[in-house]
Amino acid sequence: MTPLRKAARLAAALALLGACASEPKLEPPQVAIAGLQVTSAEVWMQHFKVRLHLHNPNDRELPVKGLEYTIEVAGQPFASGSSADSFVVPAHGDAEFDTNVTTNLAAAVMKLLTHVPTSLLPYRLVGKISLGEGLGRIPFEEHASFKP
Repeated sequence: MTPLRKAARLAAALALLGACASEPKLEPPQVAIAGLQVTSAEVWMQHFKVRLHLHNPNDRELPVKGLEYTIEVAGQPFASGSSADSFVVPAHGDAEFDTNVTTNLAAAVMKLLTHVPTSLLPYRLVGKISLGEGLGRIPFEEHASFKP
């Protein structure tokens, strides 16, 4: 390989590294449960439609390619879900979408019945959002509560 070709490759590699370094770090979106609906319930299994709300705090749009998440209610595992839906959340904008989850509430219900809340019930939503355009994955975690 000629010295000129080596220099050209080195320059291209440095330019690529510079472009990666100049890419602004994305802030995690705020994700909240916007709705929860029982779609079917059996003794050992319950099916829910979970509507999620995403708020993008970034100066650029987020091309969402999918996400996966888990929900804990009052410190107890509640459900895990995922979505392969693709959509774009505008810069400083919002989006909502539905996912389906299946869970076994038997253990959580028994614990909750022994500690019936008199006010708001806390939940934790944690997961990762897969982005397009080579942006990778962004983790998120939200703590909120709802009235039972």
